[in-house]
Amino acid sequence: MPTERFQFSGTDGHALAAALDLPDGAIIAYALFAHCFTCGKDTHGARRISAALTASGIAVLRFDFTGLGSSEGDFANSTFSSNIADLVLAANHLRNIRQAPAILIGHSLGGAAILAAAAKIPEAKAVVTIAAPSDPAHVTKLFADRLHDIRVHGEVEVQLAGRPFRIKREFLDDVAEHNLMAHVTRLHRPLLIMQSPTDDTVGIDSATNIFLAARHPKSFVSLDGMDHLLTDRTDAIYVANLIAAWAARYLSPLKEQPVTALPEEPRRVIVRETGAGKFQQQVIVGPHLLLADEPVTAGGTDTGPGPYDLLLGALGACTAMTMRLYADRKALPLERVSVTLTHGKIHATDCEACETKEGMIDQVERTISIEGALDAGQRARLMEIADKCPVHRTLTSEIRIVTKAAE
Repeated sequence: MPTERFQFSGTDGHALAAALDLPDGAIIAYALFAHCFTCGKDTHGARRISAALTASGIAVLRFDFTGLGSSEGDFANSTFSSNIADLVLAANHLRNIRQAPAILIGHSLGGAAILAAAAKIPEAKAVVTIAAPSDPAHVTKLFADRLHDIRVHGEVEVQLAGRPFRIKREFLDDVAEHNLMAHVTRLHRPLLIMQSPTDDTVGIDSATNIFLAARHPKSFVSLDGMDHLLTDRTDAIYVANLIAAWAARYLSPLKEQPVTALPEEPRRVIVRETGAGKFQQQVIVGPHLLLADEPVTAGGTDTGPGPYDLLLGALGACTAMTMRLYADRKALPLERVSVTLTHGKIHATDCEACETKEGMIDQVERTISIEGALDAGQRARLMEIADKCPVHRTLTSEIRIVTKAAE
């Protein structure tokens, strides 16, 4: 399955590592997957469930919570509340770059977080929990022998699945305050509850409590003989196939945006902050949506091209289009045009043809590759035509930018 890897900003501003697994063919829906306590997006269960879902046409976004996997931050500073907030931010990010998740899937404590976050993700049409506790405080049983020390000292290192983690008093207070069953009662979404009756980490009684609190439509599937982490590959695939078959009733295939003719007047470009990361912007041009951002080295999250990248892209696209129009009109055997551009600063004294003679000036380098059985004269003429593209003319002519405040 093809996978896009990127980062988005969590509630504390740290970059959270994410992976979007995509089907090879048409996408039926997008899903958001929340992993178990102290696990990560790349556990065997998470990866295998995601892979099997993509085979059914469902794209899956999975990410590491704060301080886990490849995500930044300190795990000790995370809480159940921050996990819920990060799930909402993940859904927002997916909405910005693709489409909001229609399916919410949570494993173990991630299942409890998904139930709590669902109300803040309005596009979600179906919710799935796998071995989820009915009370978030259930997770404290994993380090019950250290609860007193955590209360006394405020922060203690515990061993979970053979790995050390620091747990703070704030985490205990936070999970104790959540009334998850109230969220379940107000869910108002189709709910699939999956639980193994032999799970020795989260008992079957949790599934019973969630099922009784939920309103219809609700379904329960017994994962007989499966362990809590779904370590067996065939078990994970079985779970994913069940999710895909169950959710299909509540989903409709995504429809592609219709291609519309360009209006005579230029379309407005709307740019607005997304709130995810320091610099990320949503760029809206008619029916088209894309992201702009800055590289991580510049303080951004690198979820989209930067402003100068977009500028170079506009010049490159205009160049290739103009050359294509000319070649088609003259019936030239032009097969393909490729344009490579870079932007930088040079000393004005290094540019003999420039009017500016002091300080630094901007320089765009444009390299054009022309493919096809063209003679030298035809190639030279196409290179001349490149400079006649409208964007090139705009950039090299006097430009007036009028700025005013919105009412």
